[in-house]
Amino acid sequence: MIHAPRILIVDDDAALLQALPQAIALRLRDVAVDTAEAGHIALSQLETHEYDAIVTDIKMPGMDGLALLQKIQQLRPDVPTLLITGHGEHDLAIQALRGGAYDFIQKPIDRDYFVAALRRAIQTHQMRRQIKEQQKELETYAKSLEQTVQERTRELIEANAAKDVFIGMASHELKTPLTILKGIVQVLRRRHERGKPLDPEDLIRMERSIRRMELLVNDLLNTSLVETGMFVLHPQPCDLVALCRNLLDEYRSEMGLQLHLEVPGEKLEVHIDKDRICQVILNLISNARKYSPKHEPITVRIERQNEHSIIAIQDRGVGIPPEKLPHIFERFYRVPDIEVQNGSSVGVGLGLYISQKIVERHGGRIEVQSSPGKGSTFSIVLPIAANCSLADEVDTGQATVS
Repeated sequence: MIHAPRILIVDDDAALLQALPQAIALRLRDVAVDTAEAGHIALSQLETHEYDAIVTDIKMPGMDGLALLQKIQQLRPDVPTLLITGHGEHDLAIQALRGGAYDFIQKPIDRDYFVAALRRAIQTHQMRRQIKEQQKELETYAKSLEQTVQERTRELIEANAAKDVFIGMASHELKTPLTILKGIVQVLRRRHERGKPLDPEDLIRMERSIRRMELLVNDLLNTSLVETGMFVLHPQPCDLVALCRNLLDEYRSEMGLQLHLEVPGEKLEVHIDKDRICQVILNLISNARKYSPKHEPITVRIERQNEHSIIAIQDRGVGIPPEKLPHIFERFYRVPDIEVQNGSSVGVGLGLYISQKIVERHGGRIEVQSSPGKGSTFSIVLPIAANCSLADEVDTGQATVS
């Protein structure tokens, strides 16, 4: 930022202290001028004011111009100093230039030359100040860039570590059903070669293995869509009570699970992507089933609180330690040292991550309350009239609902 120029004229000649500011005022209208009749007064003013140039007589009683120049070089080395010399004082002028003077003005003073030299000095100082400010900005930017590089490097290291963990988990989770399928196919081939009938149990085992791999692939696909910005919602009006009742009836008949449904006595209209919200509810019920004793019931409660609808899935399972709760929605995270109580341990730690993203895209959130040994409650909180930001977007990628 360029400030209005300000200069200081130092001379013991009162007439000159009056004439030079007048000449400057006529030719450099935006320049403010201070004056001092002695060197020690000039030094005092230098301590309280910023100047773009200083003009001083080289011969003054007490502190002369050369001594003042030396002090100025110590206090304000970036401020150009012009010295006024008398006729025949070339040696002093050369000495002044060697001492750091910007220029010298010879008496009798040519006002045009004086103003031109002063203008150059002011421009020089302003350029120096701009360069210094730009250097500071560059230093600040360089520090910021260095910090950003360090953060990105740390993120890459963490991402690579997470990728290695994920590859290990995914490889393990996919290897098991593939091994089962391979073994069953070999058995079926030998049975066929010997003319023996197919065992229906083998087909059931194959179907389970395929379903296991399907769940893993769907989680990977959904995660990819979320992170590439291609996760598209298709919201529409829906009665949340009817949706949950139908969904739980289907789940009960398929899994034979004890599910208790508590609903309000009236409809609860929301604006949601039904398939995606069903995906979230089923994922949370599956987790509740997985970490609960076999015969413990799971309760699904639907209620309205002000302008929000809440779907709470409550279990009486193993629960989650308090220090682990902040991490459960992270990618690839699986709570350590907690054994599956019921069903398969299939998964790579993406279900809760995807569920949270789906609910957030609806303008909602997932809340968790859990106590080790007493169970957990996962609550899906959705706006009653959620105007999803993606409602009018073109579907650029349709994920399979797992």
